[in-house]
Amino acid sequence: MANAINWFEIPASNFERAVAFYSSVLSADLARQNIGGFDMAFLPAEQEGVGGAVCFGEGYTPSPDGSVVYLNVGNDLGEALSRVEEAGGQVVVPKTKITDEIG
Repeated sequence: MANAINWFEIPASNFERAVAFYSSVLSADLARQNIGGFDMAFLPAEQEGVGGAVCFGEGYTPSPDGSVVYLNVGNDLGEALSRVEEAGGQVVVPKTKITDEIG
């Protein structure tokens, strides 16, 4: 496994303000796209690096608890999910196919 983190999302309640903030802080233009009704602005990432985005839409609410981080569990998410309860966790969102728009 190359990277433990695969993807991250920073929720925004004011998309334009958040995009302007991260563009300024990172001194970079963020590519924007609407995917499945969600506005996303992609943070700079190398081809082999870990990517992330500022996200706006239903379910994306900034909170003091932090951003959403997606872990890289290899080729089969089912294997990792099968070990969650035994490790003391709970699967709150089942394995879900990501649309072809996202990849």
